[in-house]
Amino acid sequence: MPLRNFELSMWAEACEVLDRAERLHRQFFRPVAMHVKRRAWEPPIDIYETLDEFKIMVALPGVEPEHISVSLEEGHLIVGGRRYLPVDVGAEIQRLEIPYGRFERSIELPEGHFKLSAHEFSNGCLLISLRKIG
Repeated sequence: MPLRNFELSMWAEACEVLDRAERLHRQFFRPVAMHVKRRAWEPPIDIYETLDEFKIMVALPGVEPEHISVSLEEGHLIVGGRRYLPVDVGAEIQRLEIPYGRFERSIELPEGHFKLSAHEFSNGCLLISLRKIG
């Protein structure tokens, strides 16, 4: 491959990576509209499926477990709560990139019946297990 084509290929790949990062950033910080009357931010999630269950990991660093709610509503798993700013009210904020305040994530579940079988909070992540029924 000639050097010029290699440089163009590398440039195109770098632009694609930046575009993907920008889309993820917009997704992470977009306000939630569904089921929410007030503005909220959405935490990122990972979903794993086994034969018997779905496991959903929700990234919530800095959120206290008592400030989290989990519910099943009309084919959706709803994870909500609040992350509080960990500084004094009088502090002068120099930079604020981590979202604070109310959060909610509505995860559409596939067809079927599910039961919330367990959830645990570890290392800043909430791991939710939904058992498949029937």
